[in-house]
Amino acid sequence: MKAVVLTGAAKLENLSIQDCDKPVAGPGQVCVRLYASALNRRDFWIAKGKYPDIKLPCILGSDGAGTIESAGTGVEPSCIGSAVVIYPVFEWGDNPRIPGPQFRILGMPENGTFAEYICVPRENVYPKPPHLAMAQAAAICLGGLTAWRALVTKAAVQPGETVLITGIGGGVASLALLWATALGAQVIVTSSQDAKISHAIELGATDGFNHTREDWHKELCKKHSGVDVIIDGNCGPLFQPCFASLKPAGRYIIFGYTQGQPSHGLDPARLFFRQLKIEGTFMSTPGEFNAMLEFATRHKLVPIIDNTFNLDDAVAAHHYIGSGAQFGKVVLKH
Repeated sequence: MKAVVLTGAAKLENLSIQDCDKPVAGPGQVCVRLYASALNRRDFWIAKGKYPDIKLPCILGSDGAGTIESAGTGVEPSCIGSAVVIYPVFEWGDNPRIPGPQFRILGMPENGTFAEYICVPRENVYPKPPHLAMAQAAAICLGGLTAWRALVTKAAVQPGETVLITGIGGGVASLALLWATALGAQVIVTSSQDAKISHAIELGATDGFNHTREDWHKELCKKHSGVDVIIDGNCGPLFQPCFASLKPAGRYIIFGYTQGQPSHGLDPARLFFRQLKIEGTFMSTPGEFNAMLEFATRHKLVPIIDNTFNLDDAVAAHHYIGSGAQFGKVVLKH
């Protein structure tokens, strides 16, 4: 089979298209013929050598959609031919609050979805939402799950609340916009690009602010009296102005830090006087993945796909992710 294999770290050119042995479903596994996969920042950082505990060589990719081609022993053969999406977490464990010691994410160390076939445990495949094409379904997995846990499990967003999503345009941020508006929240976004802010407003955001401009958060607070929830994958210099924008009982959920560590320390007085909450989130449970898929199906939500590449052009797709030009997900068609 054809697969995108990372053979060395630190540069994207260490990704190459290789002919690999087609995997065979073991006991309790299914073999999925993949028709589409989607990139995440995780894949980019692994390929750049900026991710912990990199093990090589490896087929990257956490997001995938396809059909079950075969089943190993102990798996009902009636599932063969089913259209599925892949839950990208192995062995979360029994505690829904934190992953267990055997927790892993598909796509390093285990071979991932940037390939024509993949074998995964039967419990890691879920029915593809019927309203989504394969490319759309592949785009929903890791990013949609991250956004779901941040908004629903961690922040417990309620209809009518105001949600601030930083760095709109990224995969998780674009999915958070879809989820939050469908949950009945008002969404405000930030970006360093005015065009992305305008696009987010076209997609349902209430307002947006260019976070490269001085005192943007003061304008936000003046217009909207602050926000109830912040979904932040940037941190860095954005942390302090975002934190200052929270209303009393506000919740600040962090899922990444693409702009690095916050430039200044926490304001503890604001934290305790306003009864604020700061939480981190990272991946999620099978139950949350299923709930996210059911929610997307019920509301007929379609992830935003910015660009599509052929599997052979995976290196170009990673360069495109690194450029910061995207608005939505970047998909590979197999």
